[in-house]
Amino acid sequence: MNAVNIMIVGVGGQGTLLTSRVLGKIALTGGYDVKLSEVHGMAQRGGSVVTFVRYGENVAEPIVEEGQADILIAFERLEALRYAHFLKPGGTIIVNDTRIDPMPVVIGAAEYPEGILETLRKSYRVLSIDASAEAMKLGNIRVFNTIILGVAAQHMKFSKEEWLQVIAETVPPKTIAINQTAFLTGFEYQRTNDSEGQE
Repeated sequence: MNAVNIMIVGVGGQGTLLTSRVLGKIALTGGYDVKLSEVHGMAQRGGSVVTFVRYGENVAEPIVEEGQADILIAFERLEALRYAHFLKPGGTIIVNDTRIDPMPVVIGAAEYPEGILETLRKSYRVLSIDASAEAMKLGNIRVFNTIILGVAAQHMKFSKEEWLQVIAETVPPKTIAINQTAFLTGFEYQRTNDSEGQE
C-alpha cells in the first residue's frame, strides 16, 4: 500500500502530540512501518503545533510535503485554514469547529477571518464537529481531541476495538474510561452523519 499521510494541527496545549502517538501506535499494531514528526511553532500555549504521522509498508521519512496529506486533523478552525494546502486532491479535513484567537488577534494586530469553514468547503471535503462542546457534555473539555480522533477513525482501516485498546494503552490510566467514551462519541457521530449523506 502507499503510505497514508496524516497531519495534525492545533495550538499549544490541545493534545496534538498525544493524538499523534495514538495514531502511530495503532498503525504499529496493524503491522505497518510508522514515522512520526513533531513541529513546534511557539512552544507556549497558543502557538501552532504540527505533527505528522505516516504509515505504510515502508516509510522512508516522517515529513508530509505540501499537497500530500490524505487527512488533515485540525483542532481549531484557523489552523485548518492555515494548513489546508498540505492536503492532496480528494483529501479530507476533520476540524474542531471552535475558535481560539492567536496572539495577533488578541493584541488587535489582526482580525480573525470570518466564514472559514465555508471557504474551505469550496475546495476540500470538510467534516466539522464542535468537539469542545461535545467534550463539555462528557464533563471534561480536555478529551475533545479524542472525539476528533473518533471522527478520523472512520477514514482509517482499523477496528473500533483496536482503537479502544490503543487508547487504553496510551492515555493516563485515570483517564482511560472518559477517553474511550470520547472516542466513541466521535466515532458514532461520524457514522450518523455519513448515514444522512454528504456532499
